[in-house]
Amino acid sequence: MSDKRPGPLVIEGKLTDAERMKKESHYLRGSIVKDLKNGLTGGFTGDNVLLIRFHGMYQQDDRDIRVERTEQKLEPRHAMMLRCRLPGGIIGPKQWLEIDKFAKESTLYGSIRITNRQTFQLHGILKGNLKPAHQLLNKLGLDAQATANDVNRNVLCTSNPVQSGLHQQAYEWAKVISEHLLPRTRAYAEVWLDQEKVATTDEEPILSATYLPRKFKTTVVVPPQNDVDLHANDMNFVAISDKGNLIGFNLLVGGGLSIEHGNKKTYPRRASEFGYFSLEHTLSVAEAVVTTQRDWGNRTDRKNAKTKYTLERVGLDAFRAEVEKRAGIRFMPIRPYHFTFRGDRIGWVKGIDNYWYLTLFIENGRILDYPGRLLKTGMVEIAKIHQGEFRLTANQNLIVAGVAESQKAQIETLARKHRLIDDTVSNQRKNSMACVSFPTCPLAMAEAERFLPQFVTQVETLLHKHGIGDEHIVLRITGCPNGCGRALLAELGLVGKAVGRYNLYLGGNREGTRIPRIYRENIKEDEILKEIDYLVGRWAKERHEDEGFGDFILHAGIVRPVVNPAQDFWAE
Repeated sequence: MSDKRPGPLVIEGKLTDAERMKKESHYLRGSIVKDLKNGLTGGFTGDNVLLIRFHGMYQQDDRDIRVERTEQKLEPRHAMMLRCRLPGGIIGPKQWLEIDKFAKESTLYGSIRITNRQTFQLHGILKGNLKPAHQLLNKLGLDAQATANDVNRNVLCTSNPVQSGLHQQAYEWAKVISEHLLPRTRAYAEVWLDQEKVATTDEEPILSATYLPRKFKTTVVVPPQNDVDLHANDMNFVAISDKGNLIGFNLLVGGGLSIEHGNKKTYPRRASEFGYFSLEHTLSVAEAVVTTQRDWGNRTDRKNAKTKYTLERVGLDAFRAEVEKRAGIRFMPIRPYHFTFRGDRIGWVKGIDNYWYLTLFIENGRILDYPGRLLKTGMVEIAKIHQGEFRLTANQNLIVAGVAESQKAQIETLARKHRLIDDTVSNQRKNSMACVSFPTCPLAMAEAERFLPQFVTQVETLLHKHGIGDEHIVLRITGCPNGCGRALLAELGLVGKAVGRYNLYLGGNREGTRIPRIYRENIKEDEILKEIDYLVGRWAKERHEDEGFGDFILHAGIVRPVVNPAQDFWAE
């Protein structure tokens, strides 16, 4: 990318219909209240289908029974997915127990889904249960504001339990940033909490009356652990510490993974380094980045509306200079930092605070009782006695945090009894992840969550076949190209193309700092496994010492590295 010839700061042209919808929504109110009273349909209508996303919900239906209901001349079985705002992923045991009860009694599926946005979501909430869901969150000191659509979404924070003091400082900033960038409209309180309208004029000094051009994602990262996959996010604060105390942040801007199949105007992008600043400027810098993207982002084409495209269009130098101007600072040179891994440390570790932290592997993040694995019941039993907190991780796992020595054995006993601890889980399974996809995601093209477990079993078999059963490949599966499964930061990524078919990407790295390149397109499971068999065989025989799969793929020349995605991501 050239920084010397900036493009237009604002794109002129016909605005997308989403811009009309936001402008006419009366600060996100729309006619949601009226739709809630409409008993003729289980869903929302018109603009409200999109407006409820600003309130943390997606309208979905069960695609497994969609055809059947159409044949019966019934509308789809509409139900909502509700996503909690949970900066840094921290939730208390008492809060967990109440959420568990609601999931059991008031959702169609009964499960709690930990997402890789470090929060939880509940699937299958019928329209009549939506207000009780939001009111329960409010009673628990939580909410679902701004977890979807054109706003700053749930702020992630590294979960590393070892650096407990530094983590606490980083987590506090994640909370403050989240609150500072929230919408100011009282629509959420009025619609869901039945609070009376205040006779004042709505204002959105940061987000504007039409909010952001597109979704916006933020992280707070504590090196050397890149568990939040910072290069998938628009704005990243990399913690810089001195003697265990947080003193400032390196700012990285413009990461993002979503693409559209065949659309060469779309591409993934790593975040770019802007510079270092001291702590007191954090909120002004965050606001400056958001407002610059607000004003310069593309509102004529939603597929080119994210921050990554704005940076490529106007140039890195121009964007950075504008952030400095708005924040009233000058960035200092980037302070040294490095990442060594991004997975979660499954099992017990002791923090420098002398408390214990138990990271539980939750395949696909789905908390549910299965035959022989009563995960949901086990979490309830732990929550009843745990005196600390729970941390949800950006890898869909859960940390029982702050366990005193006197409770450690009791919690381990409960975890093992309910198979929340399973010593047979392979390194490969621990390093594999998928998005939800079918049956509830309306964008799904291929299976992901339901496909992952048996597919990982096949990959495990291939690793053992070639004598490296203890090894692992960072494996991600996403049901469509929108990036939720973060497949385009994997060593091996599958991106859904059609039912039973995927594009196969290779060449990311274990640290999460490299974008993979497409290797095979539109292939079925048996073809994918045949390719993996061949590639793992070569990796086992030809790799350098301690060389990861993705690094081997590049050094062996199997794919070329993606150097500048805007120019060469789609190159053959």
